[in-house]
Amino acid sequence: MSGRAWVWAAAVAVAAAQVPPQLTLREAETLAVKNHPQVSAALLAALAANEVTTEIRSAYFPTVMGSVTGTGAPENSRIGAGTLSNSIIYSRFAAGFTVSQMLTDFGRTGHLTESARLRARAQDQVAGATRAEVLLQVDRAYYQALRAQSLQRVAEQTVTARQLVVDQVRALAESKLKSGLDLSFAEVNLSEAKLLLLGAENALRASFAELAAAMGTAGPQIYELVEEALPAPLPAEVADLVQEALQARPELAARRLGREAAAQFARAERDLALPSVSAVGTAGVIPGRDETKLRGRYAAVGVNVNIPVFNGRLFSARRNEAELRAQVADKEVEDLANRVVRDVRVAWLNAGTAYQRMDVTEQLLRQAGQAMELAQARYDLGLGSIVELGQAQLNKTSAEIARSGATYEYQLQRAVLDYQRGVLR
Repeated sequence: MSGRAWVWAAAVAVAAAQVPPQLTLREAETLAVKNHPQVSAALLAALAANEVTTEIRSAYFPTVMGSVTGTGAPENSRIGAGTLSNSIIYSRFAAGFTVSQMLTDFGRTGHLTESARLRARAQDQVAGATRAEVLLQVDRAYYQALRAQSLQRVAEQTVTARQLVVDQVRALAESKLKSGLDLSFAEVNLSEAKLLLLGAENALRASFAELAAAMGTAGPQIYELVEEALPAPLPAEVADLVQEALQARPELAARRLGREAAAQFARAERDLALPSVSAVGTAGVIPGRDETKLRGRYAAVGVNVNIPVFNGRLFSARRNEAELRAQVADKEVEDLANRVVRDVRVAWLNAGTAYQRMDVTEQLLRQAGQAMELAQARYDLGLGSIVELGQAQLNKTSAEIARSGATYEYQLQRAVLDYQRGVLR
């Protein structure tokens, strides 16, 4: 292979290495669900909440403890202070086990278990809400990056177009067909376009940094973003969307489950006033002992009945607190439902306005393009001024920016509406 071929191959390899990878919106959402720490934290919190149910339900099962005890004491030693009992102490070495089992607490543990189970389900819904919020962040960052890419393309085209005008006017000025003032105005317009390009490039880099953060990746990366198709037309009425949101929003489902959990906990606190019955059994061997005073084996079983009598109104205060907190949870559900209805209506209105802006900006771009062509023709014929041409260029650039921005704004507002409806998951 000749030297020139090697250089050409190396140039092609470098160019291929610099091509940014493609990224679709669905791929960005998948990466966010996989990598974003907020999603992982919410899932871990849901797993932890499920363990609380197991912790409380463990009261239904027996507790078994093994013990090994060795004691050395002087003859006829007894505990004399620090306790009401006056138990004798014998030198011994013993091993055994103790089994305790709750027989009944008249429903308290059942209500506590159900409350924990409902809170665990609520935490699952919170995890779903967190996932939806992260997906909305990704959608917002993705469409903003698409808008920034579009703005950069508009800026590059504007620089190219205005550079052509500068070259044309310079040639005419050198031929004494145009004044130096025209050339100065054309160069000012070119400089403004270059400033627009600098701002667009900076906005694009910033948008990719936002996209990387939304996807939960370590650092920003340049992508070739794939355009998304426009969503289906908006429903003519918002009432169905409101009802869908009231059923599907995970935050609202979590609050409802939390309300039911608070009601179950209030029932459990009322059950504090009821007795509890438990059984205890113990058995073991004493291989090392004073055989005249201790037997080689021991065993005992007993039943305890605890009846609350008086504790300074502790149980009644706990019951009242739980009932009041259950009422608070009920009002919180009502408040959140009202806010969900408001958010869906506002999102529907914003999406409708964004859709109308697409048509208006399309007309604006078409009219600005026609005005630009007329201004260019008038200037070429000597009938128009460079100021008129520059204003037409500015109007067309503004219309192009508004048109591209309107498309992505509509797509973003539809993503917001999907989030408010509870279907962005």
